[in-house]
Amino acid sequence: MTMEYESNSWIWDGLYYYPHFFGGLMLTAALLGVSTSYFGGIGVFSLPHLWSDCFHKKKCGKKKRVRVYMDGCFDLMHYGHANALRQAKALGDELVVGVVSDEEIIANKGPPVLSMEERLALVSGLKWVDEVIANAPYAITEQFMNRLFNEHKIDYIIHGDDPCLLPDGTDAYALAKKVGRYKQIKRTEGVSSTDIVGRILSSMEDTKACEDHNNASLPRDPLRAIQSKDAHLSQFLPTSRRIVQFSNCKGPGPNARVVYIDGAFDLFHAGHVEILKKARQLGDFLLVGIYTDQIVRFSTLSEFDALEHRGSYHPIMHLHERSLSVLACRYVDEVIIGAPWEVTKDMITTFNICLVVHGTVSETNTPLTGQSDPYEVAKSMGIFQLLESPKSITTTSVAQRIIANHEAYMKRNAKKAVSEKKYYEQKMFVSGD
Repeated sequence: MTMEYESNSWIWDGLYYYPHFFGGLMLTAALLGVSTSYFGGIGVFSLPHLWSDCFHKKKCGKKKRVRVYMDGCFDLMHYGHANALRQAKALGDELVVGVVSDEEIIANKGPPVLSMEERLALVSGLKWVDEVIANAPYAITEQFMNRLFNEHKIDYIIHGDDPCLLPDGTDAYALAKKVGRYKQIKRTEGVSSTDIVGRILSSMEDTKACEDHNNASLPRDPLRAIQSKDAHLSQFLPTSRRIVQFSNCKGPGPNARVVYIDGAFDLFHAGHVEILKKARQLGDFLLVGIYTDQIVRFSTLSEFDALEHRGSYHPIMHLHERSLSVLACRYVDEVIIGAPWEVTKDMITTFNICLVVHGTVSETNTPLTGQSDPYEVAKSMGIFQLLESPKSITTTSVAQRIIANHEAYMKRNAKKAVSEKKYYEQKMFVSGD
């Protein structure tokens, strides 16, 4: 019975994969059958042999899809993480991403800022990610590696050119390298979670210094203030190539419903992912306006704070960094780098915007005194919609987590700074993009 099924399997394969072609062959064979019987049994080619040869050649030509795996903590998700995953995806056809558990991060690096749920939302929201494995181990153990190869059908394990060492000093990817299933990508320069934590802690110290200065008669040392600020300036060097790599490079169709949403999108978090997903569901093309650093700096401050000069560290991520983080999101089709505060009639016409939306949770909901409503034109045209934000998380609330537990994060950063310094001292050129 089994042999009979297998011998006729080409029929079912043909019907499933090539219904039109197969039907044509069958019809031709039927006509030829009639003709041969009429003309006294002229020999006709065997249909099974014809079809099986044609089909099996096609089937054998199908290339196996390469599945690659990359893991990480993905705490304080930034464009460096996104670029790493973009490079990993380029080494295969399907990218599976492991998100390290909270317990493993605490044991190996210190307390995470974002919860597992938030980190999963960020990783799942990236356009290059196909599957996500939650609570992955920090080190690639033999047991987990076998699980990757056998259950998840992983062909290669990917990591950046920067060393990933366990507390005992051993390489976390040693086993993958040993079995020849390891591939390396180039680390994205200019940003790291450690660097971002440092920027936030530096802003906290600067705020405290301002308060001390306001309560004291002694003038504040301006040189020290400049040195403090320069210590955590972004080292990212934006290029047009990087923007193209992150872009979809496609515009909206002629009849597409274009939805527009704007904001700072500073310290890209799970709340951003969820509101962008919700906005994208309202149309065919999502255009995201990203405010300039200057707009962010003043739109997130109260008048009192502006007078006290407490906004010097906002935004935490500068315009190009924020733009790449937004572009990496799977729900975003295009961005305006340096969008204006007000959505004008000309802007609506230029981009053929059908709907302007804004979330209920935002750090720029209340404009300063004297500022007009940025959505006044869209409201007057009847194309404005307020969206209920799926999450209450904000950039400020994430920063406050770090500030509230600043001693632990300062300790973590000091430890990480040593390995970062060693990496840059021994750094060599690595090809890749």
